[in-house]
Amino acid sequence: MKKTNTQDQTKLLFCPSYFYRFDKKQWEDNRPYPPYGTLYAASVMRQNGYAVSLFDTHLRTSTSEIIPVLAFEKPDYLVIYDDGFNYLTKMCLTAMRTAAFELTNFAKNENAIVIVCNSDATDHFDKYLDNGADYIIFGEGEITLQELIADLESSEPYPSAIKGIAYKDETGIVVNHKRTVLHDLDSLPNPAWDLIDLQGYQDIWKRNHGYFSLNIATTRGCPFKCNWCAKPIYGNRYNSRSPERVAQEINYLNKQFGASHFWIADDIFGLKPKWVQEFRTEVQRLDLKIKYKIQSRADLLLQPDYIDDLVTSGLDMAWIGAESGSQKILDAMDKGITVAQIGEASNLLKSKKVNVGFFLQFGYLGENMEDIKATIEMVQKLNPDDIGISVSYPLPGTLFYEKVKDQLKTKQNWVNSDDLDMMYEGTFSPQFYKRLHRYVHKVFRLSQGLNHLKKLFSYPSSINAQGLKSIASIGYYLPASWIDRLKLKFL
Repeated sequence: MKKTNTQDQTKLLFCPSYFYRFDKKQWEDNRPYPPYGTLYAASVMRQNGYAVSLFDTHLRTSTSEIIPVLAFEKPDYLVIYDDGFNYLTKMCLTAMRTAAFELTNFAKNENAIVIVCNSDATDHFDKYLDNGADYIIFGEGEITLQELIADLESSEPYPSAIKGIAYKDETGIVVNHKRTVLHDLDSLPNPAWDLIDLQGYQDIWKRNHGYFSLNIATTRGCPFKCNWCAKPIYGNRYNSRSPERVAQEINYLNKQFGASHFWIADDIFGLKPKWVQEFRTEVQRLDLKIKYKIQSRADLLLQPDYIDDLVTSGLDMAWIGAESGSQKILDAMDKGITVAQIGEASNLLKSKKVNVGFFLQFGYLGENMEDIKATIEMVQKLNPDDIGISVSYPLPGTLFYEKVKDQLKTKQNWVNSDDLDMMYEGTFSPQFYKRLHRYVHKVFRLSQGLNHLKKLFSYPSSINAQGLKSIASIGYYLPASWIDRLKLKFL
């Protein structure tokens, strides 16, 4: 935790409420990423003359670790600001909410004003205000935070004039008008990477994966209308940074910190016409030797020369929001893609030596056993390199949530990313979907092992140590998947 301040400046202590160690699944995966959105907000405030420091919670073991920092720093404001580019924070996990409440209470003990900006606070601002937070920032936060602090530091504060916030006064909770999203993303300074110690992240990545990966974002928002997807921070507008600025940031992180791999955390990467081509040109101009992974749509990947341009600039893996192998379910989700496009995009990526990941979702309204089988068959046929499985998760602000909100009981959010609890009435029982999650993973690993076994006989020289390990796992996954299949039939 580093600090830049002078004695007479207003002090802001930033911290996210996400702790990797509180999320067992993510911590054991050993792929931690810094709080990118927090670094952006801190950079904006530092540029505007405030003394800024950052307590990076991501690798911490307890919320109480902030207590001595608060006592030493004595900040005027604690800004709990989470990464709007990270799907882990978008899920509004209750472990994050609990951490935010504890951080708030510690800050109030030091008489700091508490400002919160994250997805969960946007959806449940009343809970945060009732727990002691002074101001909630809705959605995209940098400009709102800048205006709010300037107002509070003025001789006559007038927070009712600040768009995009909620707070309490003598009448109760006040919710101001919304703020429009920022269009010119290049107007923001680069994230304040110097405020965090990246050595801890680098050590974990190098020790477990042999390389160092960092996260960046090139866009904000997503214009597509998948009816289960919540967008409380950046909404449906799609705004891009320039390819030049993105390539310059990657170059800085590569040269300064040794990052050779990047997770480009956009909801949809490279949607703006000609952006990908211009980015390729900038990467070549800077002679960057990097690899990166993206999230994309099957139909977008099928544009002429699109994948070729991505590969030239370093694309290593593309995660596709496949969701289901059933066209019926894709249409019910308003996904706007076809099963055929998923197959065509996957095969095209593989032909270009790009790894393919599938996001899969079970339990959507109307899903039956035939739809589930279609999804499993799609995985076996297309043989992606990795899969991420979830059950449908109703979040406020979505059409899906409106359809099932009357079924939601006391529990309305997952505790952590491995929760995967069915919180509404699906076609099958919650126990069925828990078992299905395990079964599909085992079928996937078994399929991988069998494919590597075929390669061993056909092209022995193409099998590496990872492939041999996958082949060896057949002995486990074959009986284990069979047992899970029997349990699914019973359920």
